[in-house]
Amino acid sequence: MTQHQTLPTEAETGYHYQVVRRAIDLIDQAEEPLSLDQIAAEMGMSAAHFQRLFSRWAGISPKRYQQYLTLGHAKTLLRERFTTLDASHAVGLSGSGRLHDLFVRWEAMSPGDFAREGAGLTIFWGWFESPFGPAIVMGTDKGICGMGFAAEMGEEAALTDLFSRWPKADFIEDPMMLRPWVVQAFGAGDGQIDTAPLFLIGAPFQIKVWEALLRIPSGQVTTYSEIAQAIGKPQAVRAVGTAVGRNPISWLIPCHRALRKSGGLGGYHWGLPMKRAMLAYEAVHAET
Repeated sequence: MTQHQTLPTEAETGYHYQVVRRAIDLIDQAEEPLSLDQIAAEMGMSAAHFQRLFSRWAGISPKRYQQYLTLGHAKTLLRERFTTLDASHAVGLSGSGRLHDLFVRWEAMSPGDFAREGAGLTIFWGWFESPFGPAIVMGTDKGICGMGFAAEMGEEAALTDLFSRWPKADFIEDPMMLRPWVVQAFGAGDGQIDTAPLFLIGAPFQIKVWEALLRIPSGQVTTYSEIAQAIGKPQAVRAVGTAVGRNPISWLIPCHRALRKSGGLGGYHWGLPMKRAMLAYEAVHAET
């Protein structure tokens, strides 16, 4: 297995996320809120150790974080942190210095180039530890073009998934080439917004949907129907959902912030526990 690149100040977050993921699964299955002792026991840790480790990842206590993972949290987000994209004129995002919203500089591949399925394109790739477990990151000389997470589906499946997006491209394993951008992407850089560009590879309709996703501020959410309205295709809600699901640069193009109008989470390509963890992580940091 290829060795993962570890980011400065994020050296242990992959392991921490595994603990968080197991806690999320436990919380999902519980009919009532769980005590710190109960969760820690299931994790095979003392309460003090679990609280310390968990708080280092989330920034708050397991009890408080558990509130963000309840089934009603998505509805709360829609009620209190809903973003109307039609009214959003700012292309840039305004997250805190720790989050990926520090940059939105991006360009898109031309439709003709996209139709060639990556032919003539060189894509560099590498594995990195992230706040959400192992992350596969891909990029061209123009910027990051792919990001996926392996905590739920496994590393081989995640790697194959992204390779299949551009089957005719030339792939070169070179994590050091990508590392400066990845450092920025996970909030470990110096906050310079021009060091982590994105290179969007998709059909014109998909690009419009992904651009709309970039306008959703951290800690807030929108709906698939709102995105359809924002791109001038109000009847294309299902197509919007498909484009959201095909977003190749997860986390950075924040498809996890798109919810169903009912308040349901909808799907998430890399696993619903991952989507819930990302939303909770952002909600926590939006309040700190």
